[in-house]
Amino acid sequence: MTYFDNPVIPGFSPDPSICRVGDDYYLATSSFEYVPGVPLWHSRDLVHWRLIGHALDRPSQLALPDTAPASTGVYAPTLRHHDGLFWLITTVVTGAGNILVTAEDPAGPWSDPVPVGVPGIDPDLAWEEDGTCWCVFSDGGIHGVRIDPKSGELRGDPVPMWSGSGLQYPEGPHLYRIDDWWYLLLSEGGTERGHALSVARSRTLPGPFEAHPANPVLSHRSTNHPVQNTGHGDLVQAQDGTWWMVLLGTRPRGDTPMYHGMGRETFLAPVRWEDGWPLPGPLEPRAQAPALTPHPWPREPDRDGFDSPALAPCWVSLRRSEPEAVRLDERPGHLVLHARADSLDTPGALFVGRRQRDPDCTARTLIEVSDGGRGGLAVRLDEAHHYEVEVSDGTVRAVARIGPLSRSIAERAVPAGPLRLRIDITTSDVLPPTVTSRDPATAPPPGLRAGGPDTLRLGYETEGGDFEILAELDGRYLTTEVAGGFTGRVLGMYATRGSAAFDWFELRSA
Repeated sequence: MTYFDNPVIPGFSPDPSICRVGDDYYLATSSFEYVPGVPLWHSRDLVHWRLIGHALDRPSQLALPDTAPASTGVYAPTLRHHDGLFWLITTVVTGAGNILVTAEDPAGPWSDPVPVGVPGIDPDLAWEEDGTCWCVFSDGGIHGVRIDPKSGELRGDPVPMWSGSGLQYPEGPHLYRIDDWWYLLLSEGGTERGHALSVARSRTLPGPFEAHPANPVLSHRSTNHPVQNTGHGDLVQAQDGTWWMVLLGTRPRGDTPMYHGMGRETFLAPVRWEDGWPLPGPLEPRAQAPALTPHPWPREPDRDGFDSPALAPCWVSLRRSEPEAVRLDERPGHLVLHARADSLDTPGALFVGRRQRDPDCTARTLIEVSDGGRGGLAVRLDEAHHYEVEVSDGTVRAVARIGPLSRSIAERAVPAGPLRLRIDITTSDVLPPTVTSRDPATAPPPGLRAGGPDTLRLGYETEGGDFEILAELDGRYLTTEVAGGFTGRVLGMYATRGSAAFDWFELRSA
């Protein structure tokens, strides 16, 4: 018997959708305002996943305006394999609306988008035995319509199907034909602590659908379970006949109401069948693994020395690609960024980062700015919530933006030339996830800080390797519970004046 640790895809990886082709599993997640859009993952055992590319990786497929607010952009995708092709349908909010792309290989290339003329968000695809394709979507309820998937044209008018047990925000529908039933799985209750999964079934389409009598079939709301916000699931049958669900969840920490900074992550849970119903769970941080041959992938390197002709798939930027501003060919072995806005507060700012995947980690980079240049290392949630340590004009400073307030916390003079910037994120001085009481009998020991989910320490390293801390900041202000939105933290490099050259970037687990 072997075990695995949840989440199976840690860090900001919400709204997972999965399909199996033979012994291979492929999974897509939401990307919101980050480009390339729609990360694509590959596994052979449902536990170990590697990032193989993105479905929307060129400007002809996705280019968001700088005015697109944070947490808009690319919403929940559905990934399916049918008739020898991979099909991916998703919503580009503040953009093209609902679109569909196809590929023979999920690693790409993917086609240019085909518009699909349905309203709402979270579109899904399912095929009848005669080849008829249904698109199911959320638009104030769950609706379905027959479509031509090659052209995106509707074959009739959308009809109501089933909208859950009556909780708010029915969304994320997935439709399946399993044996003699059509099953409709959806999320409701909102993607916050009330998130839940419900299921219904029908013999025919478009219904009527019969709801499971014990809906929701999975929710961690109003519990002290360490995994919360559970929902937006997708079913898959393994090659050994067992059934599984991938779904999103969060790992909140700290004092009440508890906070999560890494965003909604991808979890794996078993599915059992009772009386013809798929029932997911339990969902646990450590659980028995699928009875499949383990297939771990090589670990993604902690350090990128920028020696390749293109950035690795783990790197993302904001809203649009701009090759002239993000250069690997300008200075050998360096990533050179050319500023396009004067602050990370501005939606057009140039930022290149990687998702935070471990609660305790250290980000470091070696930076050199041009004359008059300004750049640095940042932890970003959105334009109004970010911490950074930056260098310009012989000065290194720590800066915090929290809502309407922006402040330089501390600064020091440094010699000209390359400088190692560093940000440490640690959970060691916050309350354990299940401790929220202020009762003196159960209070944390002296010195244990009750508050946010973690502490961020910003500074730089001296020539001798010492970490000079400029600021120590509470992590709660870089969480969804404070900032709102649907994303998670991304750590990376930026330039806000002139240009900045980065010799390497390292993101290492503590």
